[in-house]
Amino acid sequence: MIGVFDSGLGGLSVLAEIRRTLPDSDLLYVADRKRAPYGTRSLEEVRDFSLEIAGWLLDHGAGTIVVACNTASAASLDDLRARHPDVPIVGMEPAVKPAAERTGTGVIGVFATAATFQGRLFETTVHRWAEDKQVKAMACPEWVVLVESGVLDGPEADSVVRPPVEEALSAGADTLVLGCTHFSFLAPVISRIAGPGVDVIDPAPAVARQTARVTRDAGGRGRVTLAASGDLDEFARLVTRIGSWDGADMVPYP
Repeated sequence: MIGVFDSGLGGLSVLAEIRRTLPDSDLLYVADRKRAPYGTRSLEEVRDFSLEIAGWLLDHGAGTIVVACNTASAASLDDLRARHPDVPIVGMEPAVKPAAERTGTGVIGVFATAATFQGRLFETTVHRWAEDKQVKAMACPEWVVLVESGVLDGPEADSVVRPPVEEALSAGADTLVLGCTHFSFLAPVISRIAGPGVDVIDPAPAVARQTARVTRDAGGRGRVTLAASGDLDEFARLVTRIGSWDGADMVPYP
């Protein structure tokens, strides 16, 4: 079984890619909505939450852990790997490398949470792959709120998404990186606002491919279990609005 977790609905974008890549794998997903959003919390808090959830996933049969949250990855990947050295653990790394390879203007816009930008992972990634580029880091916590509310398109989504995108374009960005798994659900709006000629990079497919490379849990029956802290009925209602998860079991976390 592959265990996947996020602060809320965003990681479902990664879960969908993993299911597409490994259709026979059993998947167990945790949405920690009761303590969301992670992006406004301290990295220490998020690290503790991540260690707790990973332990729960392992106790419930997961043999591989995917941290489908950029903030949690920034806060906890090193600690998770140190605590569970025999468990394959995959995290979210801002897709700065492909952005640096694709940009023509040398300007990259990265949309994420403030906590993601505070983590050493983002700084290290930029230093390694885009030291000669201009990386415009833009915190967009209100985008997380949109997705957690099930607002993925329409006038409200457009009015919230447009200002940061236009700011990045005004700075010369021709490549935009989605540095939060929630933002994958807003990719159509972002692309529409950005217009043709602007590359919008969603790292979810790459994370699914990496999961397929490292997991020892590729077999199974393709069963999907979705767990959530907080209001489980609300979670189930929102899940149906942002993806096709018919047949998935819904259970409370913890």
